[in-house]
Amino acid sequence: MKKRLGPLLILVAALIIFISSRLAWVTAFSEDDKAGSAANDILGSNWSLELMGVGFLLLAGGLAGFALRKTARRIVGIICALGGAAAAWAPISLLTYGADLERAQNVLRSARENTRAVDVTTISDWAIVTEAETNVAGPILAIFGAALALFGGILLATNPGEDSVKSNKYETLSARVDKLEEDLESSPDSGRVMWDALDADIDPTDFEGGHGGTAGGSGRPS
Repeated sequence: MKKRLGPLLILVAALIIFISSRLAWVTAFSEDDKAGSAANDILGSNWSLELMGVGFLLLAGGLAGFALRKTARRIVGIICALGGAAAAWAPISLLTYGADLERAQNVLRSARENTRAVDVTTISDWAIVTEAETNVAGPILAIFGAALALFGGILLATNPGEDSVKSNKYETLSARVDKLEEDLESSPDSGRVMWDALDADIDPTDFEGGHGGTAGGSGRPS
């Protein structure tokens, strides 16, 4: 269960961070000599550019946590934990110190150069941001997602679980021989079983009548 809990928490954290990135973190009030006063919302993905990158990192890390082997899962857990810690910096700073007017102005102006952005408000080069208010819902949600990613990453790194026997290519020779002997007894005419036995240096003809027992007495390679 712990093996799956870490990646699951990381995936939930990625979803929460994506949702928070679509919320308005800051409302900037600007003055424009030509257009007049305006109130512009700045989304979390624009205020914190690294937010979307961390979200995709966590999404990939959560999926990898289910698919990779033990050692790789540990590494993924550490990376996701660091990603969660990094994602928390911008929202914590915003809630602690408030929205910086110069930064809000730069974000709104630079948004005009991003032709691929959607739902982005902009201001002209001569407009001045006079006031900025912080909308706490988005940053708090991002902090919660970051904390969940941090916890999930640590959980995955410290409890990566064990690899299943089927996926363990270093399965012991004795266990493999025992399995082959069982297969030879139950399916002595199976071509796959015969080839697997020959590959393990077991003579399938020694299992007469579908019962174990060889000329040497065990059917195991010497």
